[in-house]
Amino acid sequence: MATVNVYLTFNGNCREAFDFYKSVFGGEFQYIGTFGDMPPSDDNPVPDEDKDGIMHVTLPISTETVLMGSDTGSAWSSGFVQGNNVAVSINTESQEEADRLFYGLSEGGQVTMPIAGTFWGAYFGMFADQFGIHWMVNYDDPSKAQQHP
Repeated sequence: MATVNVYLTFNGNCREAFDFYKSVFGGEFQYIGTFGDMPPSDDNPVPDEDKDGIMHVTLPISTETVLMGSDTGSAWSSGFVQGNNVAVSINTESQEEADRLFYGLSEGGQVTMPIAGTFWGAYFGMFADQFGIHWMVNYDDPSKAQQHP
């Protein structure tokens, strides 16, 4: 069965926000990575001003819920509007479940990142559904798990 988490997007202050959330909820970050940590890409290089921005952070806030977030980065900030910076993040138990949920929920909507394998080892995609709700679908294949610092 899939689990659902909240994913928050920030316009440059994700680290500050998550340090605050950590001070309130307690616990430790499961992962925190910057855009500068991403593998280099000739097609889409990361601008210097974005390298310290948060690409992804996870903070467990209960035994079943993880608060997740990222900064938008200058290349993606043109569509950032306070209010559309929250997404429902679904973590599935299989790639087949990820495909079923991704293609079912995105029907009639707008895919912003097709579901596919990623450099961090997950099978992942993003979209806004036909009602304008933002979704992320993720499957972490245990055979491709990475050790995060």
